Amino acid sequence: MEKKFCTVINCIDGRIQIPVIEYLQQRFNALYVDSITVPAPNLILAEQKDKLVIEQIMDRISISIDIHNSVGMSIVAHHDCARNPSPRVQQLIHLEKSLNFLTSRFELPVIALWVDENWQVHEINFN
Repeated sequence: MEKKFCTVINCIDGRIQIPVIEYLQQRFNALYVDSITVPAPNLILAEQKDKLVIEQIMDRISISIDIHNSVGMSIVAHHDCARNPSPRVQQLIHLEKSLNFLTSRFELPVIALWVDENWQVHEINFN
């Protein structure tokens, strides 16, 4: 495996960190995963209300891309989220809006991930 980087915008929930990192290492053939964590990032990016947090997320993404030459990015939502307790269907709507927001601003591949109640990672295709 090359010493490549990828980027994840993930929830702070510790239960999902390792499964997501392992998934992304395989998905992007990357040794390192730059983690940008905030509670319920899918909700924050979908609602576009907290401009300061969004600006901080975007700045961190830029560092990962510009300095670490990240080869891909992911936005994550998960079951049993403390900050976004919405049902899966609603969370996937937030996830899709977040994905659209990120893909409109960055040229590298961006994927959406859902982590289920068994802490299994699923790549979601909205096409």
